[in-house]
Amino acid sequence: MPAIPTAAAAPNPTNLVLSRRRREGLLLRFPSSSSPSSTRLRLRLTPARPRAAASMSAEARAAPVAPPPHPTYDLKAVIDLALSEDAGDRGDVSCLATIPSDVKAEATFIAKEDGVIAGISLADMIFKQVDPSLKGMIQHMSWDGIDNIFWAILQVEWFENDGNYVYKGLQFGKVYGCARSIIVAERVVLNFMQRMSGIATMTKAMADAARPACILETRKTAPGLRLIDKWAVIIGGGKNHRLGLFDMVMIKDNHISVAGGITNAMKSVDQFLEKEKLTLPVEVETRTLEEVKDLLDYAAENKTSLTRIMLDNMVVPLENGDVDVSMLKDAVQLINDRFETEASGNVTIDTVRKIGETGVTYISSGALTHSVKALDISLKIDTELALQVGRRTNRA
Repeated sequence: MPAIPTAAAAPNPTNLVLSRRRREGLLLRFPSSSSPSSTRLRLRLTPARPRAAASMSAEARAAPVAPPPHPTYDLKAVIDLALSEDAGDRGDVSCLATIPSDVKAEATFIAKEDGVIAGISLADMIFKQVDPSLKGMIQHMSWDGIDNIFWAILQVEWFENDGNYVYKGLQFGKVYGCARSIIVAERVVLNFMQRMSGIATMTKAMADAARPACILETRKTAPGLRLIDKWAVIIGGGKNHRLGLFDMVMIKDNHISVAGGITNAMKSVDQFLEKEKLTLPVEVETRTLEEVKDLLDYAAENKTSLTRIMLDNMVVPLENGDVDVSMLKDAVQLINDRFETEASGNVTIDTVRKIGETGVTYISSGALTHSVKALDISLKIDTELALQVGRRTNRA
């Protein structure tokens, strides 16, 4: 049954009067503490779109996808910053001018194009930070006769999970509460959800094409949004590369150049980790087959902490738009499963399948986060008018 708004406290079931009106639905009427007249709430019986007909039961909703763990990242502070840059020193003057503080509203999330939805858990956090009272939704109501009514409250009602595929025009969630609070939260929620959904959508496409290789993002994320961007990659079916400079030793071309060669760099890493008594994954970037051989020779003769070899720019673009992966294949065969392998460079949705077929363990793509196309999503109070406009502009 569709959700309906409830008062701050659930009405006394014994005082609740239910009457059925022809083709209008159920009228719920109960005494109001602030008015001698009854408070009325109408539950419409008109069928909704099949996918948005009812909120998901606890059993149907998958466990939320948790953000990647980070020792210092403060997700609440990121949300606060996003809200603060909107509010400035006056708050939402448009809402203050047009909407009384006690007005309640219900708003609906609408997908305006096909894609993978992401950011539902983050949206819950944002709504809670804006206004903890944004939680007056009756998720489910059932009765056995008139005297036995069960109420279940949700902060926001969702019809889909993070990671689900949504279609243009789909109503996939609702929020009920103070109208001002909903509108203040709206743009911040949508900015995060649209970006995360765009990342998740591209990640899903790349991950499906890359199999059996796993798709990774990189550190090429929006400043301040590292955890959120990487969270979206997980939701889309990818895996996370290192979160920062602290959780993996990654020896890249500049380190190798300063250290005086790939063998010297790897030797220094082993000595450092032993001295500091640290256990961390270690990846080394190689750019030529000679560097791969030098690294393998070092590993064969020394106890080493090396765990993964990056094969950088060994995918060569051709004039006809195809790619030559023969060098990458040769490197994978040289390594022969002694270490994990990671292909990097010239990775696109058009080339990732061919790269994945070479036998590499991982394929990393900076484009997942640095060139994201946001998924178009809206949050509308007048849902029917929004859908009419959407259909007129081919976005619903």
